Amino acid sequence: MLDLKRANNTPLEETRQGEVLDIATEDIQASKNLYIESYGCQMNFSDSEIVASILAERGYKTVNDFSEADAIFINTCAIRENAEQRVRNRLKEFGAAKRAKPGLIVGVLGCMAERLKAKFLEEEKLVDIVVGPDAYRNLPNLIAEVQAGDRAVNVLLSREETYADISPIRLNSNGVTAFISIMRGCDNMCSFCVVPFTRGRERSRDPKSILKEAQDLFDAGYREVTLLGQNVDSYKYEGSEETGDAGQTVNFAQLLTMVAELNPLLRVRFSTSHPKDITDEVLYSMRDHDNICKYIHLPVQSGNSRVLKLMNRTYDREWYLERVDAIRRIIPECGISADIITGFCTETEADHQDTLSIMDEVKYDFAYMFAYSERPGTLAARKYEDDVPEEVKKRRLTEVVEKQREHSLYRIQNFVGKVHHVLIEGFSKRSDQDYCGRNDQNTMLVFPVDPRYKVGDYVKVLGESCTSATLIGRIID
Repeated sequence: MLDLKRANNTPLEETRQGEVLDIATEDIQASKNLYIESYGCQMNFSDSEIVASILAERGYKTVNDFSEADAIFINTCAIRENAEQRVRNRLKEFGAAKRAKPGLIVGVLGCMAERLKAKFLEEEKLVDIVVGPDAYRNLPNLIAEVQAGDRAVNVLLSREETYADISPIRLNSNGVTAFISIMRGCDNMCSFCVVPFTRGRERSRDPKSILKEAQDLFDAGYREVTLLGQNVDSYKYEGSEETGDAGQTVNFAQLLTMVAELNPLLRVRFSTSHPKDITDEVLYSMRDHDNICKYIHLPVQSGNSRVLKLMNRTYDREWYLERVDAIRRIIPECGISADIITGFCTETEADHQDTLSIMDEVKYDFAYMFAYSERPGTLAARKYEDDVPEEVKKRRLTEVVEKQREHSLYRIQNFVGKVHHVLIEGFSKRSDQDYCGRNDQNTMLVFPVDPRYKVGDYVKVLGESCTSATLIGRIID
């Protein structure tokens, strides 16, 4: 979904991996505290772990309380307008802390950086540093600029940066599950999405670096990894003479198999898939490996083919349902979730009914549901009128949410009375007398603590009852 052009179609400047000029004459002072707050998708949280690792090499340790920090970074999401408003409100709080603590550095990372850099730096003067997703290696130099009395910005996009050589510091980790970024950027151009202008062109990590990261995590006690990408199904690594692996080509199905075969005790998930790219080869890899979880996040966005075309999703209703049929045929027990947008430009009541009907046909295990929010700079903002009234968008969203609640309950009720293979991820949020963990289909289970088992162990759990979102059970031998 990414392209190297701005809204006015002028090329963005690019920076190549390793070309950052080290302007800092000495290391940042040691024993500094770093606070990072992340919003949005899993990729943002993964990026924050990369940032923590980069700054750890310059003496920063991460803390959980921003009042203790010498540098505060907020990793932003620009997908929806209310996310931007939350970021602005949070920056005002950080501004108060900055006034009380001279020398405190406040910075914005991620997807809002490129689009709103001028607003943050000049109009509102909320931050000292603005850094885009491809420029995190340059953070030590940017901090040095701020310490010298300047504001600093780097939002250049890259055709090569994957951070493949950086070992992320796992933030807020349970020590059991972790994310691995396998690629960055996206070449799709969905008309509603701002990501094409914030994350650069699609590029895939060297599989050797991915396998090493997964093996290192397993050796450290982690038992589940989630392979991340804007569109994991389009992962394609092509070797070169420069990297010493000319002629090697690895697609996503092959990578998935490689990771799964590292160790049968390492459970593997992935996100996100695109309906136009997910192949039967991926589905057969999932079927043939017990440790690849039987769950696919397959965004639909709309159930109407005309609206899908306006969204530039490059598939229609029939194609999507064929892919769902393939999943059900090859992996009958597979869980499926989706993203759904209500009230996209020109959406009629009949179009909305098509979305409700595709939900009835698929019966998603769960879904992320939103009313359409126009984002500046996107194709939709430039070409289409945002003509569905807000009250209509919200009413349609309510109908989608209510239907999904019914389907989620239907799916989870089918798990009652069955035995589930569960990785214990930690204690329940409500009680330290209960463990929690997810089954293959990504449904959360809660079950009483058994002293024979600890966090990180696999157990068999009999589902005995449920809510619309949680399966309740007990460990059985």
